[in-house]
Amino acid sequence: MMSNWKPNPTAPLWYQEGSTEPTGPFFHGIELHHTKQVGPSCVATTLSMVANATGANTTPEDFKTVTNSQAPHTWSEALKEYGLQLAYCNNDVRRLDYFVDELVAYDDLFFLCFYSEDPPSDPKPSGKLCTAHIITLHRDTIYDTAKFPSSGGECKAHDYSRLERQTKRIFRVVPLYHPRCI
Repeated sequence: MMSNWKPNPTAPLWYQEGSTEPTGPFFHGIELHHTKQVGPSCVATTLSMVANATGANTTPEDFKTVTNSQAPHTWSEALKEYGLQLAYCNNDVRRLDYFVDELVAYDDLFFLCFYSEDPPSDPKPSGKLCTAHIITLHRDTIYDTAKFPSSGGECKAHDYSRLERQTKRIFRVVPLYHPRCI
């Protein structure tokens, strides 16, 4: 029995201790081209933008029919065709600003999901908690499909205008069948 054991107070976003799995960066060399979303389609537009960085020729419509914007495992499943999947990162509801230095240090490709307003504890009668959004971080650049590139839609991570928002989810984009993929 370990009498002096205590729970860990925190963990890195991408915990590696004692692991023999591939560590990345996995997508250091891909080239993203910002895509502006039309309507409330941030998930589908983000998936299309990243799939197209692999050489594919997709549109957000291709992802709307095969994903549920509130079910990330469907996003990961939809990316398989392009050699990509998603892996959960350790995170909580801290503000994006808390995580940005660590994320940039990984020098890789991530999806960052955040609440667009302070999240309440209980959902609305419709079942929806509140509005959320997804952005892409590639190396040290953020791509926000809700904005035009010249209006903050493509910027350095530390300059992103919504770093004060609370985190909902963080995913690392990983190669197909990575041990952590969802």
